[in-house]
Amino acid sequence: MSLRQRVLEAVTDPDVAQLDLDEQLDVLLRRMRDLFGVETVTVLLLDPAGEQLHATAAAGIEEEVFQGVRVPVGSGFAGRVAASREPIVIEHVDATTVVNPLLWERGLQVLLGVPMEACGHVVGVLHVGSTEPRRFTDSEIDALQLVADRLALAANAHRSRSERAAATMLQASLLPAHLPSIPGWELAARYVAGAETGVGGDWYDVFHLPGDRLGLVIGDVVGNGLGAAVVMGRLRSALRAYALEFPDPADTLCKLDREASHFEDNTMATVAYAVIDTTSSRVRFALAGHLPPIIAVPGRPTVFADVAVGPPIGLSLALHGRYTATFDLPRGALVTLYTDGLVERRDIAIDERLERLRAVVAAFASPEAVCARVMASMIGTNAATDDIALLVARHTP
Repeated sequence: MSLRQRVLEAVTDPDVAQLDLDEQLDVLLRRMRDLFGVETVTVLLLDPAGEQLHATAAAGIEEEVFQGVRVPVGSGFAGRVAASREPIVIEHVDATTVVNPLLWERGLQVLLGVPMEACGHVVGVLHVGSTEPRRFTDSEIDALQLVADRLALAANAHRSRSERAAATMLQASLLPAHLPSIPGWELAARYVAGAETGVGGDWYDVFHLPGDRLGLVIGDVVGNGLGAAVVMGRLRSALRAYALEFPDPADTLCKLDREASHFEDNTMATVAYAVIDTTSSRVRFALAGHLPPIIAVPGRPTVFADVAVGPPIGLSLALHGRYTATFDLPRGALVTLYTDGLVERRDIAIDERLERLRAVVAAFASPEAVCARVMASMIGTNAATDDIALLVARHTP
C-alpha cells in the first residue's frame, strides 16, 4: 500500500472523525509520525487576528504546546509557510531559519511544512521534522498536504462552532437581564441574531445616571461573530464610564470615539446615545453615524428626530462633528431606537423601509406593544439576515 493510501485511510477513519478536535489531532499526529518516519509532527493554528501561529498539538516535541510557542506570520519557517501558502522544505535548522529554538535544540536536521487551508483561508501550518538528513519526495509532500487539508477542515469547523457559542454567551451576558423600573417611564426592547451573520456587534443598553437621568444606548459594531461581540462589550463598558463623567451625549461620544480610535484597530461602530431627564421629561440625543430615533407624540405626526449625524465611532474624529439635540417628551410620548438590521433589505430601498417603520410606531401603544408591532411588521415570518436591536421608551400617560 502506498504512503498516500495509508495516509488517506488514516485521515478518513470514521472512528477518528467522531472525536473532538484535540483528540483528533493527538491520534492523527502520532499516526503521521510513524507513517512518515519522522521524530516530530506539529500543528500550529492561526490566531483570530491572523498575525501569529500558535503551537496547538505536537507528537514528538510536546514542549512546543506546553510552552506556548508563537510564530509571527511571515517570520521563520512556519511563518513563511503560512505567508506563502506553499510547502517549504529546509535542510538547515537553526536560529537563521527557525523562530522556535526547541527545534534546533532537539537536533532536527530537516523540516517539511505545508499550509492548512479551509474555505480559501489559511488556518494554520502542519510540519514534520527529522533528526537525520533526508530528502522528502514529492509524494511525501502531497501526502502531508492531504493530512493538512483534513485537519484544516476539522480545525475550521471547531473554531466556527466555538466562536459562535462564545459570541452568543458574551452577547447574552452583556444585554440587560431586565430593564430598569423608573416611575413615570416604561421601557421595552428586542434583540435578534441574524440568520446569515449570526451574533454580531449590535447592542442596546439602559442605565441610571446621577440627577434623575436615564441613559439609553443602541449601537452596531461593523462585523459579526466573536470579534464584533468582544469589541461591542468594550465599547459598551467605555460608554458607560464616560456617561458618568460627561453629561452632554455629544461629549460622551467624542470620548468613546477617541478611546476606540486609539485602542480598537480597524474598528467602526455606529451609536445612538440619549439621556432622558426623568424629572423635566427632556431628552438629549447624539448620533455617531447611526440612523435617527423615532419620536411619537400623541396628537402629532410620528417623526424621525432631527439630530445632526456625526461620524461613526472609530474614525479618529473625536473632537469634531458631534452635536447634541434636545426634545421634550410630554406624557404619552415615546422614543424608538433601532439598528440598521431592522430596516435594511437587499431588494427594498432603505427609505421605503424607514417610512414603513415610522408608520408602525404609535404614541398610544405601550413600549412592549410597539416592539411586538414593529417586529411583526418589519420581520414577520422572514428571518432577519442581520442582527437587530430595538429599544423603546415612553413617558407614561
